[in-house]
Amino acid sequence: MSTENNGQPFFDDPNAALREIAQNPAAYAHYLADFNRVVLDMQAKLEILQREARVHCRGTRVEGDKMGQAFLRSFPVEKSLNDVLKNLKSVTSGLEKSAHKRHAHDEKVKEVRKNRKEKAQIKARKNNPTLQAAPENQGQQGVQSPNPGYGGPTSIYNLDRRESA
Repeated sequence: MSTENNGQPFFDDPNAALREIAQNPAAYAHYLADFNRVVLDMQAKLEILQREARVHCRGTRVEGDKMGQAFLRSFPVEKSLNDVLKNLKSVTSGLEKSAHKRHAHDEKVKEVRKNRKEKAQIKARKNNPTLQAAPENQGQQGVQSPNPGYGGPTSIYNLDRRESA
């Protein structure tokens, strides 16, 4: 009872498990995959029910029916199951899309952190030029290279002993 969450004890919170799942993209995808399996199983069973209901309803004829009257009577039953199946298909695609979007969200957060860190480093280098030279020389500040070449300081009296670059 020592762990409090928004004024409520942690073990009394009915949403604690879902909160943890929402925070972890892999757990989120796994949780939605479980729902997706259930919905797909339901969809498969309803498709079988739809075919059987269509065969039965269209085959039920009453004496004196004209051509197509059995079909017209079965149409509302078929339409209702078609609507349910259409909704289930949109649910499955929505579950998959949500899992992908959750993963993409974490990737974007990582990218934003990285970009902000890089921008802060660039800004720090721009504001403090000594930091800009430090990574290139890496500890060689103030040390003159042993071979100055053409760019190094020379005296006019030394011109004959000067090394070529």
